[in-house]
Amino acid sequence: MKSIPVSSALDEETARAEVYGLLAQLFYAPPPAELLDALRVAVTEAPVAGGFLEEPWRQVVGTARETAPEAVAGEYAALFGGVGKPEVYLFASHYLSGFLNDKSLARLRSDLAALGLGRDEAMPETEDHIAYLCEVMRYLIAGDDVAVSNLTRQREFFAAHLQPWVNELCDAIEAHPKANFYRALAGFARAFASVEAQAFDMLE
Repeated sequence: MKSIPVSSALDEETARAEVYGLLAQLFYAPPPAELLDALRVAVTEAPVAGGFLEEPWRQVVGTARETAPEAVAGEYAALFGGVGKPEVYLFASHYLSGFLNDKSLARLRSDLAALGLGRDEAMPETEDHIAYLCEVMRYLIAGDDVAVSNLTRQREFFAAHLQPWVNELCDAIEAHPKANFYRALAGFARAFASVEAQAFDMLE
């Protein structure tokens, strides 16, 4: 990414894929203790001091160091869990139309089919869950099929299925009084999405 120079384009793409993978893990379920342990010892300095993602990432790591796994799990349940309506929705269709399972989900499924992708039947959530979309982006970056995993596909998918609503999700999380670890994560997700959007704009 332009804001945090790395040693090679390969390193940069690997880092992008890893960030999407991490966001997918953290938004899909409460993180296990070993993942929080890894976050607590993560490097917080960017290769170039003052990089755009440095401070948001420092906030995530700092909050992880201060928060017990059971507290993070409780926060996840309070924000995103529960029976019926959650406090904060993690599904694109809620932000795009105000309804779940709407036309935006149908468009997403059509685009996924064109990429040769589909939902695992064991997964109870619909494909417009933020974690699923981050996993798709990770695949489009790190996958072996260059006909699918390329910058053009990444830009198209990001612009259609993440960029229009991810900031609203981050707003909702950051505004919630019970958010702590996930407030920090939302700040990082917003910053990362901004860097991604700027980088894709430079391709045009």
